[in-house]
Amino acid sequence: MEDGPGLGSTDEVAAMLKRVGYLSDAVIAGAVFLGERLGKPVLVEGPAGTGKTELAKSVAAATGHRLIRLQCYEGLDESKALYEWDYRKQLLRMQSQRDGQAKAEWRELEGDLFSEEFLLTRPLLEAIRATDPVVLLIDEVDRLDVETEALLLEVLSDYQVSIPELGTMTAHQVPLVFLTSNGSRELSEALKRRCLFLHLDYPTVEREREIVLSRVPGISEQLATQISRIVHSLRSLDLKKHPSVSETIDWARTLLLIGVEDIEESHLRETLHVLLKYQNDIRRATTSLTELTR
Repeated sequence: MEDGPGLGSTDEVAAMLKRVGYLSDAVIAGAVFLGERLGKPVLVEGPAGTGKTELAKSVAAATGHRLIRLQCYEGLDESKALYEWDYRKQLLRMQSQRDGQAKAEWRELEGDLFSEEFLLTRPLLEAIRATDPVVLLIDEVDRLDVETEALLLEVLSDYQVSIPELGTMTAHQVPLVFLTSNGSRELSEALKRRCLFLHLDYPTVEREREIVLSRVPGISEQLATQISRIVHSLRSLDLKKHPSVSETIDWARTLLLIGVEDIEESHLRETLHVLLKYQNDIRRATTSLTELTR
């Protein structure tokens, strides 16, 4: 396996991410820097909507690397994560071979059927085989079954995949790997040992204000400050789903679009549905409108 020239420093990582609109801090930039330089996956845990997936996307955009994404879900198996054979194409080849050569031996036919021509690569194998620099995003790994998590661990331990019909395929280079988890279940100690750990929580009021200013062109500092304070207050309520950072940005764009310069109770009442996605949460927040807009 070959390594690229590598990122120069934590400060360089922070500057690169800022150029593509992702505001990191020293801890975030440090995890990305170490993950790349040490060739270790970065496990990013935290509540939904705190920018975990966006971090991997931003690293890919900042470095110019190709992003390969494996979206995890319950029931995901080897055929969807690693590879599978194109059975329909194989059947067509078998039929054509039999029609043209009725006495063809199975061994000859098998060697033809289980070749690169019929191999369907999935995200993990695609990242292993890539000759160009890639960022591999394994999203919501906590949704995987334990058996599939073990398969994932095997691949990430040696960056190689064994295909019985073709042999072992080893990575040309170590991909920069990010695994995200919303903490819906405890991941195995073995997987955690293999990874660097980064916890992303909701941003502070000041940091979210900076995010809004960087992602919503034309917004005033006063409005960005009000938005970040109100969202912070909403997250302190007992809600089923707290507003994510992306929903904060959507709300900021909404307020800018309808011409709000100073948020009043009526503005919040009319646009709460942009921030909150459950009616009970909207009702609960509505009872606190006066306090939220102070």
